[in-house]
Amino acid sequence: MNQIIMLDINFQYQNETRTIHPVLLLSTNDVVLVDCGYPGFLPLLEDEMKSKGINPDSLTKVLITHHDDDHMGALFEIKEKYPNIKVVASCVESEYISGTRKSLRLLQAEEMLNVLREEQKQFGIQFCKSLRKIKPVSVDIKVKNGEYFDWAGGCEIVDTPGHMPGHISLYLKESNSVITGDAAVIDDNKLIIANPQFTLDLDMAKDSLNKLMSMDADSYYCYHGGKFENQRR
Repeated sequence: MNQIIMLDINFQYQNETRTIHPVLLLSTNDVVLVDCGYPGFLPLLEDEMKSKGINPDSLTKVLITHHDDDHMGALFEIKEKYPNIKVVASCVESEYISGTRKSLRLLQAEEMLNVLREEQKQFGIQFCKSLRKIKPVSVDIKVKNGEYFDWAGGCEIVDTPGHMPGHISLYLKESNSVITGDAAVIDDNKLIIANPQFTLDLDMAKDSLNKLMSMDADSYYCYHGGKFENQRR
């Protein structure tokens, strides 16, 4: 029963097709979705789950690696349709996911409005509007570094701050795999930092990337880029 299933969610963004890769962790007692996409993505998630042979009704938990809108945007609608699902996040990120504290991405975007060139300001304004529309959701299970669950044969929470202060990744023991969230993305068949210009603490992000790479996993599941196979030499 223990299994890792990577989802391929295709969508249009600014006139181009993009793909994100939420991950399902299957075990005897749990079906855990790691990250869930933008607002309105629930039908895409459901269709993709069904195409991979998973009934959306079987979901027991949604784990959010950090509170960016492309990772938690659909959380409210998931919880609304499937109210028994438990929401999992780090202690730090839970404050932003639940709306107790203002989104750091929104604060950053509002500050950038002051320095954007005139031709960029309309996009900046729209971006701020979209971030303000993200609906908060209470976090049921707050996790910390080193905490262990039996998801997909054994799952350890790994603190990977930088992109966001409470960002977490997951280490899957049975398959020697890592789910990176935005602590790493694939570019030119390499693991790199996600969007350095938007990373809140670049030094911490570099440390987190090095931490994940030093784990020498067989596979890295990246939300942006898909599955990276470690080619050891």
